[in-house]
Amino acid sequence: TLALRKRLIYQPQFKQLSFENFHIPFVGTLEKSNRWIKMADSFPWYEAELLYAKKFPSKRGVPALTDRMALGSLIIKEKLGLSDDETIEQIRDNPYLQYFIGLESYQNEAPFDGSMLTHFHKRLNHGDLAELQEKLRLQYHQKQEKSDSDDDETPGTNAGKFIVDATCAPADIAYPTDLGILNDSREKSETIIDKLYQHAPEDIEKPRTYRKKARKDFLGMSMKRKLSRHLLYRGIGKQLRYLGRNLKSIEKLSQRVSLSVLEKQWYRNLLVISELYRQQLEMHCSGRKSIDDRLVSICQPHVRPIVHGKAAAKTEFGMKLSISVVDGWSIVERMSWKNYNEGCDLIKEIVHYHDRYGYYPESAHADKIYRTKANRLWCQAKVIRLSGVSLVRPPKDPERNRARRKQIQEDEGIRNAVEGKFGQAKRRFSLNRVMARLAESSKTVVSIIFLVMNLEHLLSIHFWRFFVQFLWPWSANNRANDLFRMTFYSLLHGENSIAPIALAAG
Repeated sequence: TLALRKRLIYQPQFKQLSFENFHIPFVGTLEKSNRWIKMADSFPWYEAELLYAKKFPSKRGVPALTDRMALGSLIIKEKLGLSDDETIEQIRDNPYLQYFIGLESYQNEAPFDGSMLTHFHKRLNHGDLAELQEKLRLQYHQKQEKSDSDDDETPGTNAGKFIVDATCAPADIAYPTDLGILNDSREKSETIIDKLYQHAPEDIEKPRTYRKKARKDFLGMSMKRKLSRHLLYRGIGKQLRYLGRNLKSIEKLSQRVSLSVLEKQWYRNLLVISELYRQQLEMHCSGRKSIDDRLVSICQPHVRPIVHGKAAAKTEFGMKLSISVVDGWSIVERMSWKNYNEGCDLIKEIVHYHDRYGYYPESAHADKIYRTKANRLWCQAKVIRLSGVSLVRPPKDPERNRARRKQIQEDEGIRNAVEGKFGQAKRRFSLNRVMARLAESSKTVVSIIFLVMNLEHLLSIHFWRFFVQFLWPWSANNRANDLFRMTFYSLLHGENSIAPIALAAG
């Protein structure tokens, strides 16, 4: 029987485990090579504490949580892609995360409630985070110092590659349609009428809202598989009349009942609904499909439609932001809820580059919308080569024309770095759907996303420095130069199908 048991691949175990006897190998001190330890050591906590302390001018009251605990928990939440409650649970279970937020020793209790993350988003605005980004960039720039030959450049010499582009950070709202948002406004206006009538005198008769009939009309239109333009026009007109009648009833009730009886949220909803009704009525009467500062959400009235003509989604609803990438470091140049023209910001962003580094870039790599005549002339005056096709005629010399096409192709390859940053922020982090509801909190979330991305890039400097200093020269002098580089690339990018073949061939 013993010999038979030794031959078995799997031996079933029916013994119930006891957590009191579970062995914990983690004793003593934390491991210095852990990623959270490295990230905590590379972050400017002192500067962050000075900015955070300005939020509390009063010297009395209950002591607030530290900046390291507030900002550290937001970084953990964004890096791991967790919810508020799950972030607290992960911090409670992991001693490395507790060290990262500034606890002096491990504790089994949660350091704070999950609802505090909402207050942290309000206290840490995007302006303070941008200042911390600059402190971190200076630290990164010191680690990326050039050799003595690069320091011999004369003052005013252009150097570096400046990459810039814009994208949209969609907000977490339902896809807005005119019929749907009017129905939502009508239902909220009916709730406001009910709240006001509760405080009305007894001699006032409750206004009629026709809510059942309005709901039936909405469902009859929204549940149709194919809706013609004429039927849609009639359905929107009906919802506008229902909503207009409710707003008139609210106006009559407000003459006897003060609007101060409404909660702050419902009073804000009333203001948003009134403006939305005005916009929808103007578009319905004029036959237009768009209007300035169009409202697409009642709970988030700051969200605007961003039209950029992409293949996946021609129109997105959220915040528009522009970022610049220099040597892998991302900087948020502008964030706005309006659909601005990013091409008008190129000169200002290059001037910001000059303020940071003390010189202008050698080349600027941007999309077609940035290559206006004014931007070309300004870059030409500053001896900055703007990527893309030149406005002059191509040279007749085949060699020069071939070199020109090669340069355009290389510029487009360099510009892909900013597209990669957008892909990383949207696929790896939460830029593809910003869950914050307030306008300022959304900007804080976006700033933290790029802060975490820059922290990861800062930690990768040590690895690349080791590789360039030791492994790459060895591979250049070895006969297996191409084989080694192919193997390393495959291992780095997870291409396990190539790595074993290359190693076996070596």
